[in-house]
Amino acid sequence: MTSQNQIRLMSHLVAGYPNLDVSLEVADALVRGGSTFLEIQLAFSDPSADGPAIQNACAHALSNGFSTQKGLAFIGEVHQRHPEIPLFLMTYASLAYTPGIENFIKEAKKVGVTGVIIPDLPFDQDEGLTAACKKYGMENIPVAAPSMTPERLNKMIDAKFTYIYAALRAGITGSETTIDSQTLQFLDAFSKGSSKILGGFGIRSGSQAKQLANHVYAVVAGSVFVHEITTHYNPQNENESKMKIASAVETKAKEITSL
Repeated sequence: MTSQNQIRLMSHLVAGYPNLDVSLEVADALVRGGSTFLEIQLAFSDPSADGPAIQNACAHALSNGFSTQKGLAFIGEVHQRHPEIPLFLMTYASLAYTPGIENFIKEAKKVGVTGVIIPDLPFDQDEGLTAACKKYGMENIPVAAPSMTPERLNKMIDAKFTYIYAALRAGITGSETTIDSQTLQFLDAFSKGSSKILGGFGIRSGSQAKQLANHVYAVVAGSVFVHEITTHYNPQNENESKMKIASAVETKAKEITSL
């Protein structure tokens, strides 16, 4: 379902890729491009749901010394710059589990996080994630996939999460997704519930977003922006490449959000 004049977009970026300065500029460009939400990923060494583009971005950020604490500080900076934009923190279970789930959520709340997406924590065996989110006024956003059984899908719907991230196919992000009748049937299965559906995985174009627009609350795109960053980043000419990246990212976001 679309907003007034554009498709809602949840844009994904990796905190600290290719460096702090450029990734802040990317966040700004995504907002200028019309993003409704930002999904900010903390770099992780073994990102099981992510394809090569995001894996490489994570590896690059980690090689630059980016850590969980630096990632949270980055999110805090983005929140200060764009307090009107809900920020969803995406990471993997070990980064949240190591300091303790509740401590992790408490720290995330302090820097302005609205909700968390942790794909390898199942919604019904989440190590206390949903309870911690409720305690601190945040949202746990579970991930659904077409491979789920109808029984398990209905169980997730019945849990009445505010948001559900619906992965449009199994596997990893990045490779192009074909949106067919089965994809739309999967998304429409959520219509009997009250959750707002965030649909993505391999969204690269405005035409794909238009196919999804009436079946989801917001379209999710990530690897396509990482690709633009990688294509235009030149460490030998930081200022010029930052301008090129910002322009390319903003243009792509506008394409995806345009009706």
